[in-house]
Amino acid sequence: MSRQSERLEFPGSQGSALAARLDLPESTPRAFALFAHCFTCSKDVLAAARISRALTDFGIAVLRFDFTGLGQSGGDFANTNFSSNIEDLVHAADYLREHHAAPSLLIGHSLGGAAVLAVTHRIPEVRAVATIGAPADPDHLSHLLRESRAEIEACGEAEVQLSGRTFRIRRQFLDDIAAQPQAERIRTLGAALLVMHSPTDTTVDADNARRIYEAARHPKSFVALDGADHLLTKPTDAVYAAAMLATWAGRYVFAPLPEQAAPSTPEDPAEGLVEVAETGTGAFAQQIRIGRHRLTADEPAPIGTDTGPSPYDFLLAGLGACTSMTVRMYAERKRWPLEKVTVSLRHSRIHAQDCNNCESETGRVDHIERIIRLDGDLDDDQRQRLREIADKCPVHRTLHSEVVIDTTVSGDGRGPTMMRDELDVGVQA
Repeated sequence: MSRQSERLEFPGSQGSALAARLDLPESTPRAFALFAHCFTCSKDVLAAARISRALTDFGIAVLRFDFTGLGQSGGDFANTNFSSNIEDLVHAADYLREHHAAPSLLIGHSLGGAAVLAVTHRIPEVRAVATIGAPADPDHLSHLLRESRAEIEACGEAEVQLSGRTFRIRRQFLDDIAAQPQAERIRTLGAALLVMHSPTDTTVDADNARRIYEAARHPKSFVALDGADHLLTKPTDAVYAAAMLATWAGRYVFAPLPEQAAPSTPEDPAEGLVEVAETGTGAFAQQIRIGRHRLTADEPAPIGTDTGPSPYDFLLAGLGACTSMTVRMYAERKRWPLEKVTVSLRHSRIHAQDCNNCESETGRVDHIERIIRLDGDLDDDQRQRLREIADKCPVHRTLHSEVVIDTTVSGDGRGPTMMRDELDVGVQA
């Protein structure tokens, strides 16, 4: 997808014009995002530019701008602080809301990550927030200023060398970062959260990611940017971060595509009927119609062209979805504090002699490994009961039951031929 980039300005929190760039996908954006850069950086720092441009490939428009007194923006940096950065972000969101659409996604790098966590409650349209190498608390910055702290406190201000440049820091800046109620903001974020951090970050250590993640409520996710430095100077690290971010954000910020939201038509299969037909675009590619839903199936390369999940992927998806729904319904009925269910599944073929619970003693048997994660303040008895309930999900029972499949073959003017297969399916889950 081609990209476009527009230079623009809007008034900041202190009245000065803030320089900004809006990166747009070629087609109509599926969502708008706001990017907050790192401390004393600019909108054009490599990480911000690369991630913003990469996100446009996923249909996300990104506004990035220079905070007051930085980059090409007006104003005096010495008069700014963390609170003014928050207000600059509010003004940026107001600009998007007035001229395009309010941001549903906030992205912050380093101190910018702390800023987007702090501003989320000020932008009601935000549905997802992502941080990259962010400190758990803005006061983390004070260690960068420790050599000048005595002078700042004694004289009210001092010139500080940061990243090879000189900045004037005033006492009000230190007072402001120390007074931020960041833990409470994270706890009451009210949006989905993605925490991305490098385990080898030497500027903001990974313990900050742990503190952010533990303070937040679900839905929340963590992605390790293994091997990356704090500024994501390697292009591959920025592109990886953007791909993970876009995939995650799509779950929360993308509106359904028109074909996904289309109402049922007379041509749709009847309720409860699934139709599968070859697409003609590959050796094994299939189109699946389930009511008004359209899915694709395929075999992975090199056998197929990998245009969709494989048949066994759909089997696992059905078992996983049924497991999660069954556990959720039981927990809701019992009013247990279950916050989130995550089911991971894997299919394989194993030797019967390696299976402790199989009736077959020879040959190979199908094996499904199922891992159920239950998030919430549950005690051991509740977790054990939910594990037992998972085995009672209808799809699980079907896989353990005798299944009768009546097959009718028709087409090419021939009459239908009825065949019946009786399958005694024993799948270990």
